[in-house]
Parts: sequence; structure tokens; C-alpha cells
Amino acid sequence: MQLKKRKKPKASPSVTAIQTQGCTAVKEYPVQLYTYELFEKVRRTVPLVDAAISKIVRLIGSFTVECADASMQAQLDSFLKEVPVGLTGQSIYSFMDSYLDSLLVYGNAVGEIVLDREGTYVAGLWNGRVTDIAVKAGNSPMERRYVLRHGEEEMVLPYPERILFSALKPPNGGVYGVSLLQGIPAFAEILLRICESVGQNFDRAGNVRYAVTYRPSNDPAEMAYAGDRAKQIAREWSDGMHAARCGEVRDFVAVGDVDIKVIGAESRMPETEIPVRQLLEQILSKLSIPPFLLGLNWSSTERMSVQQADILTSELEYYRRILEPVICRIARMYLQLCGSQAQVKVVWDHINLQDEAELALARLHNAQALEIESRVDNRGTPSP
Repeated sequence: MQLKKRKKPKASPSVTAIQTQGCTAVKEYPVQLYTYELFEKVRRTVPLVDAAISKIVRLIGSFTVECADASMQAQLDSFLKEVPVGLTGQSIYSFMDSYLDSLLVYGNAVGEIVLDREGTYVAGLWNGRVTDIAVKAGNSPMERRYVLRHGEEEMVLPYPERILFSALKPPNGGVYGVSLLQGIPAFAEILLRICESVGQNFDRAGNVRYAVTYRPSNDPAEMAYAGDRAKQIAREWSDGMHAARCGEVRDFVAVGDVDIKVIGAESRMPETEIPVRQLLEQILSKLSIPPFLLGLNWSSTERMSVQQADILTSELEYYRRILEPVICRIARMYLQLCGSQAQVKVVWDHINLQDEAELALARLHNAQALEIESRVDNRGTPSP
């Protein structure tokens, strides 16, 4: 069997200069490393943020890749389902989940198409760390160079065509994207401070402690033994509290003027529901996740829930547009190494955030509309 000769990849178009490009464009490193560490800390410490990001990754849905060459479709499907990803993953779906997760948290995502030693087939996919890669301009403004950083040392990657890089909403003239968590750390810090204070208040007031006060009378005999009586009262009270922790009910009997009060009973715990909800609303508005998807039972009308679902759908469609070129590039490289120049197309599953009852009601309305239209002729008068 004669193999088809591989075609050399097309060279990038020659561009002399970009007139609107500043002197600092495409030459600086991405966001400082401490900013990435801050985003990671916010995700680890605020469960709502982690749940929202994981929810977005799952709601993106699955997809299929259609090949223009029908004879290569089965082979392409098998590759996408069985391609190794890193040391533990498998399938392009596992790769894209980690890729999108990095894109949301850091604003950038990097991956690599790993070939065998001879460069004849795709051996696997690799999710890289965005903190180790920098993007610079090559010989022309539209040519990318990827630089791997080891401390203060830099190494230009020799095969940039194998690198996959995406940026989330990069600013005009910029290269690196903006994290979905941008602006959230300030609100997360206040939220964590409130939660910490609530815990401290419960340690102080929630764990009930008592103040036992013994006031001796003016009797000289009682005054002489006031110290001994105070020690006896303290000992009996301590034994009674210890017995209560062990499940034994013991009464406390004292002679004289003894006053027992709960420490902190006069002060009320500060209300945290309103400030916490205000902070969560700011965070959710940035993440574009409806509250009911995260288990927050906030009062909302049915119409409002539908509108929130529509907004989330548009956000998911935007993320799909960013991921689609990466998927197509992986599939095309695999086909080219197999000797095929066929084009590919990504077909996403339908995004559905409605329940089955609403879908059934929509189908009923569509069927009723079709029935009415079938009874009306082109002039708009009912047919006999």
C-alpha cells in the first residue's frame, strides 16, 4: 500500500508591519504569577466559585467532529475517543474540559499536540501550564513564538505549530486574556472575613459559658469562710458541668447569694444574611450563573428564571466559539498525518436548560400552530 506524501504546512502570510501596534505590544509576559496564585486561592476557598466554574465546564456539553471525507469518519471518531491525554486522561473531551477550566480561571489556556519520535502520527494531547509559557512576536507581527520559561532562563519552542493557545477576551492590542475571576478576589476577601467572624462569634457566644458570682453577706462568720465557700461552689459547678458532658444530670445546690448568668447572652449575633447575599450577587453577576443552578433559593419569578437561562446559553455559545478552532486544529492535524486533506466541522449538542415539561409544552404549541396553518389557505381564509 502506497502512502500519500505529506504536504508541508503552509507558511504564515508575510506581513511587513502593523501601523496601529504600539512598541510594547506582544512583547510583555502575561499577568504576574501572584495574580494566577490569587485566582487559584479564590477558587479553593470560595466553594461557590469552584461550583460555578465546574458547572460551566459541564454545561458546555459534548460535540462530534464531522469529516468531509466519509471514509475517514470512523477513523477520526476512534481517534477522538481514544487519544491519550497526559498521564491519566483519555479522549479529546477530557482534554477540552481541562483546557476550558484553565481558560476560565487564568484567562489563558495552553496545550500541545504530541507526536511520535518520527512525527508520523499523533501520540496524545497535553494540557500545559499557562504560567510556564509566554507568547512573543516572531519575524512578522502576525507570527507567534512560544517561549518556555525555567526560572530566569528562556527557551523558544521549536515546533510552534503543535502548540494550542487560547485567550479569553483579550484587550485590544493585547495577547493574553482576562480571567473570569477578574474583580472577584476583592468581594471574596470580604465574604471570607464575614464567614471567619461568624465562626469566631459562635466560638465565643455559641459555646455557652457561665459566670458564677458568690456575694457573701455582712455576717462576720460568713465573711470569714467566704474564700472556702467560693472554692467549694467552683468545684461543685465544675463537677456538675463535667457530669453533664458525660450524660449525667446533676443538680447544683448553693447556700447564700449566688448569681449564675450566661456570658454574652445580652448581646445579639450580627445579621449576615443581607451582606452575604449582596456579595454573592456581585460574584454571580460576574460568573453569569443563575442562582438556582447553584442551589441558591432566592425568590425569582418563572419569567426571570427563563431569562437567566437564556443569558447563560449565550455565554456558553461564546465559550464554544473559542474552543471550536482548537478542536478543528487537532482533528485536521490528525487527518493530515493520515494523508487526508479533508475539512472538518464541529457539531455541538443542543444546550438545554429547560425541564421536560416545558419542552413538551413547546412541542404541543408548535403542533397546534402547524394544525392551524394547515387549515388556512394562502389568502388567509379558512379552508372548508
